[in-house]
Amino acid sequence: MAAVEVNGLTVRYGDVTAVNDISFTAEAGHITAVLGPNGAGKTSTIEVCEGYRRAAAGSVRVLGLDPATQQRRLSERMGVMLQEGGVYPSARVLSTVRHYCTLYGKGADADALVQQVGLADRRTATWRRLSGGEKQRLSLALALAARPDVAFLDEPTSGVDVNGRDTIRELVRGLALDGCAVVLATHELDEAERLADRVVIFDGGQVIADGTLSELRRGHDEIRFRSSPTLDTVALATSIGMVASRVGHDEYVIDAPPHPRLMAQLTGWLADHGHPLTDLRAGAQRLEDVFRRLTADRPDPDDES
Repeated sequence: MAAVEVNGLTVRYGDVTAVNDISFTAEAGHITAVLGPNGAGKTSTIEVCEGYRRAAAGSVRVLGLDPATQQRRLSERMGVMLQEGGVYPSARVLSTVRHYCTLYGKGADADALVQQVGLADRRTATWRRLSGGEKQRLSLALALAARPDVAFLDEPTSGVDVNGRDTIRELVRGLALDGCAVVLATHELDEAERLADRVVIFDGGQVIADGTLSELRRGHDEIRFRSSPTLDTVALATSIGMVASRVGHDEYVIDAPPHPRLMAQLTGWLADHGHPLTDLRAGAQRLEDVFRRLTADRPDPDDES
């Protein structure tokens, strides 16, 4: 069931069109990642969904409600995690979470939430004394206090250490497993790849891709490997009949499915020429590569006549 429905949405700031006639949905019980370069229209779109910004055209429904006219009803069922700010500088961790739990009145346990997000030893610290990663953890706890049916999470792991990221991922997955529709806005493509059931990619104020990871990767298999930085890619291509493009100091990509014969030719050539094989991955492209492929060659609308 679609918990978030965006149809023909347009957002303008004066003469500037930030979002241009976009449509997508986010399902209950799923994590939908919203991706895109800076200025692509992600934040403007999510702010309309949250009821904090008005649309110039189109319609948005969240849990069947119009965020523009029914924001108060929606806020009772919605969790929002801002990328930064939103908390009074002298507010203390546990007392702030308790306040939110009381406001929502959904029976969330403030002490348990503080423990879950890994801030138990910082329960008396003020917002201004928290690190960037700790602020993100507190913001997530405040969103969880709503026991939401829909949650909008903006960069939930920004500035968070490795162990903290694992904690946050588990909490986000738990939201979806409980039936919550999670809309995750992030620049962390690895994060989206780990979490998302569906990906919506924005660029230039438009939705340029919308689908599952498998759908977006379809038809774009590759072989990615690391070897000597002095690899003779011309000689390799002559031998195996495929071009290996250098994408890093010692990293190469062959845009082809990993057929056993091709893999044997590649590894055999490396061995015959005394080159190491320090890493080998084959199959569907990473989300980062899909993102680059879709956004790299799009024209700048400001350059169009």
